[in-house]
Amino acid sequence: MPRHHRTRDRLHSLALATATVAATLTAAPLLTAAPAAAAPAKYADDFNGDGYRDLATAAPYTPVGGKRDAGAVVVNYGSANGISAARRTVITQNTAGIPGTAEQGDEFGQSLASGDLNRDGYADLVIASEGENAGAGAVVIVWGARTGLSGGQVVPDPAPSDHDEYGLSLAVGDFSGDGRADLAVGSTGSDIWIHKGGFLKASGAASRYKLATDLYSGIIDGAQGLACGDVNGDGIADLVVSGQQAETYENGTFVYLGSAAGLTRHTFLKNGAYELAAVGDLNGDGYADIVASTYGDDGVTSLGGVVRAYLGGANGVRTSPQATITQDTPGVPGSDEESDWFGNALSLADINRDGYADLAVGTIHETIGTAKIAGSVTVLRGSAAGLTATGAQSFTQNTAGIPGTAESADRFGASVRLSDLNGDGRADLSVGADGENHPAGAIYSLRGAASGVTTSKATSFGPGSLGLPSGYLRLGQVMLG
Repeated sequence: MPRHHRTRDRLHSLALATATVAATLTAAPLLTAAPAAAAPAKYADDFNGDGYRDLATAAPYTPVGGKRDAGAVVVNYGSANGISAARRTVITQNTAGIPGTAEQGDEFGQSLASGDLNRDGYADLVIASEGENAGAGAVVIVWGARTGLSGGQVVPDPAPSDHDEYGLSLAVGDFSGDGRADLAVGSTGSDIWIHKGGFLKASGAASRYKLATDLYSGIIDGAQGLACGDVNGDGIADLVVSGQQAETYENGTFVYLGSAAGLTRHTFLKNGAYELAAVGDLNGDGYADIVASTYGDDGVTSLGGVVRAYLGGANGVRTSPQATITQDTPGVPGSDEESDWFGNALSLADINRDGYADLAVGTIHETIGTAKIAGSVTVLRGSAAGLTATGAQSFTQNTAGIPGTAESADRFGASVRLSDLNGDGRADLSVGADGENHPAGAIYSLRGAASGVTTSKATSFGPGSLGLPSGYLRLGQVMLG
């Protein structure tokens, strides 16, 4: 998730300075993991190995032990009935077995990623604390287990003097094709570090290397976002980086192709300011495609945000967009308005089980009636041709069946996640509204169906139901991407 998208609003600090804020966060006991399984986890987000995907959501400004903005992460475990408030684990730096100590300003949870790093059959959760050590940043792995997430290990920063906010962006994928998941870590610097697969609980990554992002051909101002997928169909994960190109100072999306020899730069997709990218197979041809958003005024196409789809193929990703969609595109609900931030959050997965990945788009600043910055989420369909506006859906807190009411500064759509939480083969839509109840935050869960996303059985969870304290938490600002 790009740094621009992360709210750095500190207006709450003055109010909190005169109050005593204390919270004791409880979580399910973190027990010893079950014996290692023979094969890696089927799903990169199934932390307890029960065959259902799980949802991880951050509340990065949660007070912990009286320390303001220390941060917490909530994991809701999937089941045949989807997620519930009861089946959860809350993780902070004060949780037994988790490295570090909750401190003021750590912002634990500002970036999240997952995958089975130690190949024991359980997905592991990677959590970054961008504010750790006065802004230097820190990254930890929390290990999956039969009983849920259990214990943790620090991912060392190989070059702390070269950057700040280590963990600004994260991604897990097998970039070398050796069958072992690797961890990519971005920061405010021009370097991206790849921690190679073969992770052990006792010693961490097998090795690490710095991705070549030199001054003349690489990234400046940091890797604002990381994602991965196989865009050329060779069976090896490729890395997609949101950042600024050093040659031209233009913002956009870098694509690095994976291989046995490591990652090499493939192409740069110019998108404009405030960029973000997601990866999935929009047209069902077996090649991962890239959707990149510019969620501000790009100076050409849109005032409020635009998403562009780039199709993958045997030779890699095509540099001409297959589709360019704004809220003024016919079939898309709403209208292109200045500072809407259409595309501030993206997620790709197949909602209706037709073999094409669909796209969820957050529009965090959308005005609903008279409620400013209430937020909305648009769902766009995949098709044999790629991304399309045909059959687009739009959801707000005023949509029938969604709990609550759209209010100013709710920020519904601060984060979005498409993943099958109930095992029916259709991706469900999870939405974060980090300004709900000003600004405690909330999580919303909507089911996927043959017709698309449905509000039938829609649920929401606030901090109280998840074992979090009240106050300025920003629950839902970050979801596992």
